[in-house]
Amino acid sequence: MSDLAAISLPSAALTTPPVALDPELDEPPTDDPAAAAAPSREPLIVRFTEVGKTFRRFDFQPFLLRNLVMRLTGRSKPPREFWPLRHLSFDIRRGETVGIVGSNGSGKSTLLRLLAGACYPTEGCISVRGRIAPLLALGAGFHPDMTGRECVEVNGTALGLSRTEIQDRMEDILHFAELSDFLDTPVRYYSSGMLARLGFAVAVHTDPDLLLVDEVLSVGDYAFHQKCIARIHEIQRSGTTILFVSHSTSTVEELCERVLWLRDGRLVRDGAPKPVLAEYIHWQEGLVSA
Repeated sequence: MSDLAAISLPSAALTTPPVALDPELDEPPTDDPAAAAAPSREPLIVRFTEVGKTFRRFDFQPFLLRNLVMRLTGRSKPPREFWPLRHLSFDIRRGETVGIVGSNGSGKSTLLRLLAGACYPTEGCISVRGRIAPLLALGAGFHPDMTGRECVEVNGTALGLSRTEIQDRMEDILHFAELSDFLDTPVRYYSSGMLARLGFAVAVHTDPDLLLVDEVLSVGDYAFHQKCIARIHEIQRSGTTILFVSHSTSTVEELCERVLWLRDGRLVRDGAPKPVLAEYIHWQEGLVSA
């Protein structure tokens, strides 16, 4: 997909309507002569503009009959709003590897789910270009009664590969995942490490424009971890954009050229890995000692 796709929902909280990037320009118009004279950079792959996501929290079980009656008669308490992300704005360009750090509940996984299209923003605008390969959970999209081969075919199709492309890459995928002996075994008998290896292998063999990785490298032995790191370096050299979520600051510093630090659903820092991670670790240590 070469055109820039925009995902946006109207909201009363927005003072101006969300605007998608012009696919021909990549950049919004500017009156700054210095910016206009600046050398051209890589095109934008992702743009978040004042993005927010809310979920409803019920203080009761909403689907019990008595609670449904109370809701219909107006006697129940309205659900509370929970914002895992709010007022989030940033740009990511082609070829960048961006790490996302933050404590549990800071909104990291919600951000990746929004990018993958698994959910939609409540406010703001998300613009994304190209094929997305999300690797968000172990065995996501794997039916327990399907064999490893069938899961590769289904996941590859969902990620935009044709049947011919899947067949051409099947051997490479299974060799990378080290699962050739379990090709026709239902995945219900796979361990969590085997599921992670198969899911990662499919995602990195789809030639994505944008690869989303959420903590999957924490599963598996040391040898496979190093194999995944080497594969990510290959993907980086090919010019693929990567968003990498991890609690391992050493891995983030090794792989990423830029780090976003989220805290309570807000973007706290956006910059080079070393200073951002140093400040993040110092903040974490303060929480432990408090």
